[in-house]
Amino acid sequence: MSKQENKENKKFSIWDLPDVPMGQLPPHLQLQRTRVVCKADAPIHTDNILYSGAYASMGVDNSIHLDSFRSNFKVEVIRLTKDDMEFDMIGIDASIANAFRRILISELPTMAIEKVLIANNTSLIQDEVLSHRLGLIPINADPRLFEYLSANDTPNEKNTIVFKLHVRCKQGEPRRTVYSEELKWLANGSEFIKESEKVDSKPSTYTSFSCSQDSLQNFLSNPISPTEDKIILAKLGPGQEIELEAHAVKGMGKTHAKWSPVATAWYRMLPEVVLLEDVQDETAEELKKKCPVNVFDIEDIGNGKKRATVARPRACTLCRECIRGGEEWEKRVALHRVKDHFIFTIESTGALPPEVLFTEAVKILEDKCERVITELS
Repeated sequence: MSKQENKENKKFSIWDLPDVPMGQLPPHLQLQRTRVVCKADAPIHTDNILYSGAYASMGVDNSIHLDSFRSNFKVEVIRLTKDDMEFDMIGIDASIANAFRRILISELPTMAIEKVLIANNTSLIQDEVLSHRLGLIPINADPRLFEYLSANDTPNEKNTIVFKLHVRCKQGEPRRTVYSEELKWLANGSEFIKESEKVDSKPSTYTSFSCSQDSLQNFLSNPISPTEDKIILAKLGPGQEIELEAHAVKGMGKTHAKWSPVATAWYRMLPEVVLLEDVQDETAEELKKKCPVNVFDIEDIGNGKKRATVARPRACTLCRECIRGGEEWEKRVALHRVKDHFIFTIESTGALPPEVLFTEAVKILEDKCERVITELS
């Protein structure tokens, strides 16, 4: 029997394995700890291992330390415009990213139309539907400058914004479209007179403003108005008319979606695309065609040969087309998601800039944490 056959017949022993260095994890456990592995049928290793002693036998401390969090946590702004913002949050758990998302959607206050006083509406749109459409119009007013209006409070310049809408389509004119730009801000408050049971009582309006809002310093250079001018409210035919007052108050998205300051706020884990082997020539071309978002590119390596490269991993949408088509593709390409790296996107409705919204969300989360600490201490 040859020496090669003796080696093949020799029984495997666990003692032949190399020692695992203390203080660090083997590659397969490190991958499981830090990455979501995306297979052709479903992702695996999606959970976060939070138990502090999970890797104690290997000398690895899995507990969370404040100093370590401070040194690893980063926020990198990728794109910032007037209405939307994309940034990376690195070094946090998914629960914290989701807390920011939920706060942005439902706990940041804005101003929205809550009460509509309709004096005349002869259009085809019903009063309730028109009121609902008015309530969903984003208002360009900083909610931090206003107070909440409770059931026992009187509407005044500190808690209420009043708009007036009076439009008419005259006989013989073509059909008219009513836009949000025709909502006029009444800086002195309501102009509608309340009906009173007492004949000799002094006439009063639906608000009680002690001063004009346009005389306040905060509104001198930035008058209150809808954020968009061309939002369609209704369409009037000849002879039809709408006359109303709309009162906006401060509220939060968890009460009604009209107070949500974002059109959407969402996040995704950073994609990581790894080529496990050199993909060349026709196979490289096929791989490039498989991806619908052009993650891969082709480079010339000389001698008439081409090789596939990962050019735009951030654009990966996890469609998994690149690893479908047989086991050979799963051996060529690996798709991962980084568990502690989140691509966060905020789309503002226009009431506040997206960077201000995120700053306010951080303050709210900080207040929540302080309340918990106070209750526990």
